[in-house]
Amino acid sequence: MALSRGRLTEVVNVSAGSTVGVLTVSNSNKIYVKSILAHNVGLTTTVAARLFVNYVSNGTSSTTDNRIFNVSIGQSESVLLEPSYPLVLTTTGDSLSIGCTISGATTNAQINVIVSGDQEV
Repeated sequence: MALSRGRLTEVVNVSAGSTVGVLTVSNSNKIYVKSILAHNVGLTTTVAARLFVNYVSNGTSSTTDNRIFNVSIGQSESVLLEPSYPLVLTTTGDSLSIGCTISGATTNAQINVIVSGDQEV
């Protein structure tokens, strides 16, 4: 099967207190996540943001039971999550969701995320 290489998402804005589905397998076309770049925009807060990534199997929901990353990002800082082997989403309906929490956050607090890797076409 041929692969589409590179960016899997555009820049995704994740507001404090929310979780966003960023990738979902369709038509059994596997997705290989090679890296996740995240930036704490720090518009109105000086505290660290907490980024979490959940690997959600088809038929389940995004919870702490399927959390695979949980990292703190300082104000105006960026982090690169790059596993030694790609995360592989294999079954139609499998998805990756990203959430953000910021202590004492205002409604403007957010992180920006971009996911890179390969997808079967």
